[in-house]
Amino acid sequence: MEILNYSDLPLPLWKRGKVRDVYDLGENLLIVSTDRISAFDVVLPTPIPFKGMVLNKLSEFWFRFTDDLCPNHLLTAELEEFPSPLREFRVLEGRSMLVRKTKPIPVECVVRGYLYGSAWAEYQKRGSAYGIPLPSGMKLAEKLPNPIFTPTTKEEGGHDRPLTREDAIKLTGGLLKEMEERALEIYERACWHAERRGILIADTKMEFGLANEEMLLIDELLTPDSSRFWPADTYEPGKPQPSFDKQYVRDYLEGLGWNKQPPAPELPPEVVKKTTEKYLEALGRLTA
Repeated sequence: MEILNYSDLPLPLWKRGKVRDVYDLGENLLIVSTDRISAFDVVLPTPIPFKGMVLNKLSEFWFRFTDDLCPNHLLTAELEEFPSPLREFRVLEGRSMLVRKTKPIPVECVVRGYLYGSAWAEYQKRGSAYGIPLPSGMKLAEKLPNPIFTPTTKEEGGHDRPLTREDAIKLTGGLLKEMEERALEIYERACWHAERRGILIADTKMEFGLANEEMLLIDELLTPDSSRFWPADTYEPGKPQPSFDKQYVRDYLEGLGWNKQPPAPELPPEVVKKTTEKYLEALGRLTA
């Protein structure tokens, strides 16, 4: 599969995100997962081979695996099932999906099962995670007593910001409770599946949208870009965890002393190779 950094199709561009190029097909959207990678909200100049394929196939897998818990926007990820004009674009093979167009709900639904990242930073100061009290004496990366739901804003540029429950309710028009219930159910089923394949899902984020008043799961789902995946066989609370996601890239960049502002530095071949291997291993384990 050839590397795709940016797509350039003769179609109306609806949105170009950090990783996905989305085209407007009228009632539906065409989502193209490129091989771009971002870190600290900056798109890096070096693409990761096979990354777009991994994101596309994992999202498709999880959408189908959880569609009884929540309907989603996926129509098909098979190029031969796309409208006939689109089938000519062979660059779409294996890295694109046709989805229903929705009105996105402006809240990121983050579910956390382990004490890590920003949750750990808050816990060290206040003994809580996103305002939710936690038991004393917990360690870095320790499994939480129960998964917690921590909504954030959806920022087009820059970091998402934590939301109070009251603010999240205002932004979702009263749908927050349903979003929380669906997100927690999906996370728990995904964890059950992943643990049997040697992967712990530390946390993940989901998005929802409305189509004809129906709430649908949208965007990507349980990928290495939207989640922290840890190998179960090396899991040990109290220290940083190796991962199958882009944490490897973040760690490399942290070691450079980069100021996390554009332009981002190029990634060396060994970091690109290792990152590709991690993404492919996650796909292989989870979909086998």
